[in-house]
Amino acid sequence: MPLLHEREIVAQLSASLRDHPRFLHILVGARQVGKTTASLQVADRWEGSVIRASADEPLPPGPEWIRTHWERASRNPKARPLLILDEIQKVRGWSETVKALWDSELEKPEPLAVLLLGSSSLEVQKGLTESLAGRFLLIRCPHWGYRETQEAFGVDLESWLHFGGYPGSYALAGDEKVWSAYVRDSLIETVLARDVLQLQTVNKPALLRHLFLLAASLPAQVLSYNKMLGQLVDAGNSTTLAHYLQLLAGAFLASGLEKFRGDRISRRGSSPKLVLWNNALVSAVSGRTRAEARADPAWWGRIVENAVGAALLNSLQGLSWQVMYWREADLEVDYVVKTPRKLFAVEVKSGRRGPGEGLAAFCMRWPRANTLIVGHGGMPLAEFFTADIPRLFS
Repeated sequence: MPLLHEREIVAQLSASLRDHPRFLHILVGARQVGKTTASLQVADRWEGSVIRASADEPLPPGPEWIRTHWERASRNPKARPLLILDEIQKVRGWSETVKALWDSELEKPEPLAVLLLGSSSLEVQKGLTESLAGRFLLIRCPHWGYRETQEAFGVDLESWLHFGGYPGSYALAGDEKVWSAYVRDSLIETVLARDVLQLQTVNKPALLRHLFLLAASLPAQVLSYNKMLGQLVDAGNSTTLAHYLQLLAGAFLASGLEKFRGDRISRRGSSPKLVLWNNALVSAVSGRTRAEARADPAWWGRIVENAVGAALLNSLQGLSWQVMYWREADLEVDYVVKTPRKLFAVEVKSGRRGPGEGLAAFCMRWPRANTLIVGHGGMPLAEFFTADIPRLFS
């Protein structure tokens, strides 16, 4: 990824570290989306000294690793030092150690600036809620959207829809077989091995991998747990599959969206809608070239619909937003976005068909819902993918 391109998150982080000195700063996001690069660019802007270290080692370090680098940063008597620790979730007992060190740090008139990076959302969130409540600001580093990929690499919309938003992979896009192998081996397998299987209790590692491959082969499709059980070997039960989908979502790979049921609590047994967080995951697993994908209208429609879902998941993370879908018999709405005050029904149109009956039925059921058509007959795809999505739904 070219260091010359600077994501908006760099300015956000730099300002927050300067303006909120009595909070830890936690940066979470998928692997290979630029967290480390962003931290380097933040370090370049920093006026004081900078200490950086990464825990991304085959053998996870212990809490003494954190103490060593913390003391290195604290010994600098000059301007306020910045400590950056990457892949913090790999360190055993990291949150308890950071809590003790940070509480001591707050007794000083000018504490260290501390930036912690993590690529496993579930593991980081667990540490934050167990030990660091009230002590941190959480910043999310999403997969690259179309606008910044276009700015950095000059790609057109169809290329981004196929190759997705892993910036490091674009150097290989000219040879699609090599590109696919790189995404599968260096990205997918690394995330599964290091961010899921190494950090979580997974009784059936092969099942988790097969579940991911199933999701990647059926992007933006609703699939019941019973059908999944029929397609996966040694699948166990729906509870296991739901848990594994949660692990995949925590690694920013794939999510199983729940069905919208109005004010009723969604049942765990409802059929999830499978959405991959980055279209590169879909294209690499499918093995289709861009030309082959574009020549198949049904498949390309799924690619577009998944990209819209991925944009929603990447942009609308946090408790204030819920991304779901809706289906009643043969009627369906592609995505439902629920905020504390508003409800949105989102229909994706990659072909020339007009809005389906599902959108009208949804609005009859929930008259106060706002509607958004993305694609033909509505907001153009390029406009949606370059929009400020939180503002669009605020």
